[in-house]
Amino acid sequence: MKALIQRVSRANVMVEGKEVSSMGKGMLVLLGVEKGDSEKEADFISRKLVNIRIFEDEAGKMNLSIKDIKGEMLVVSQFTLAADLKKGNRPSFDGAELPGRAEKMYKDLIRDLRKEGIAVQEGVFGAMMQIGLVNDGPVTFMVESRAKDET
Repeated sequence: MKALIQRVSRANVMVEGKEVSSMGKGMLVLLGVEKGDSEKEADFISRKLVNIRIFEDEAGKMNLSIKDIKGEMLVVSQFTLAADLKKGNRPSFDGAELPGRAEKMYKDLIRDLRKEGIAVQEGVFGAMMQIGLVNDGPVTFMVESRAKDET
């Protein structure tokens, strides 16, 4: 499982010209579910999202979590994060989880984040979406639940 985290001052999701979700200060999380991912990987990503300290404290240091700032989170499923770009010029998506299982893992992760008290907005699984955001910093991190040599 991969999560591309962007610290944002605001973000929104549009589907077919209509806004389906929006948020203020917090994190935009693009989530890629890969074949072989399990609850173990989802738990790792969930804990990391809740506890990663990427927001600035009064001294300007990245020392606060999303819980500390009472921020929001927008989680969007993005199967392209599972792409393999090593060979040729066209991405291979063979490593992406099948849609039914990926959607369940996506929804379960959102449920777990909400249980932690995070205000979570979501994209529309499988839809063509337009994501709007103001990256604050810019600050962007990639979190992977498995070591590179395991994949």
